[in-house]
Amino acid sequence: MDIKIYKNKKEVAMEFSKYFIDFVGEREEIHIALSGGSTPKIVFDVLADTYGKEIDWNKIHLYWGDERCVSPTDDESNYKMTLEHLLSKIDIPEANIHRVLGENEPKDEAVRYSGVLEKQLPTSNEIPQFDLVILGMGDDGHTASIFPYEIHLWDSEKVCEVAIHPNSGQRRITITGKVINNAQEVAFLVTGEGKSEKVRIITQKEDGYIKYPASLVYPNSKKLVWFLDQAAASEIS
Repeated sequence: MDIKIYKNKKEVAMEFSKYFIDFVGEREEIHIALSGGSTPKIVFDVLADTYGKEIDWNKIHLYWGDERCVSPTDDESNYKMTLEHLLSKIDIPEANIHRVLGENEPKDEAVRYSGVLEKQLPTSNEIPQFDLVILGMGDDGHTASIFPYEIHLWDSEKVCEVAIHPNSGQRRITITGKVINNAQEVAFLVTGEGKSEKVRIITQKEDGYIKYPASLVYPNSKKLVWFLDQAAASEIS
């Protein structure tokens, strides 16, 4: 686990963007799972506005690690957020954007999107393999859309599952643990004081840490990077 701590959210965005450029490097084709949430907004802004023209987007295929079951024009849509903060600002072929159809019936869409990943991604260990999975973490320790009360979804044999938000009851499509941990590399983007307790518990492996889905992220490649601001890292000794 490589933990990187920066002053604030803007610095996290700048440093992650540099990491992203280095990661893309000379690779010929790259498959990346994006995250929703508040932190990726500023990350996508910086990536697009500052470095967008330095990146050959023709070789990058973008997917989503999770999506709310809403229309693509809904303000809660991860796709809409990404469109506004990244996709509309860069020159990427439409065929390289593989969105979850959140407007579809959830169970059917989980099956369809599983098929997309199985078709588009290379495989390793007979599991679709992303080059990079970008994750956020909720203040309850959830990641992607696998929440603590549904932690069993992490170990699903399926590529995608339908998750249910514990408070709103909103359905979401999420990739499962076997796909996340099969990635060549995984990067967490976590900012804000509200995340500090779970960051401490998970990164320090305190008693009971495994009840939080984010604690189960440990790629087979052992390439796991946490990008934190000082607020999120404030309880780490």
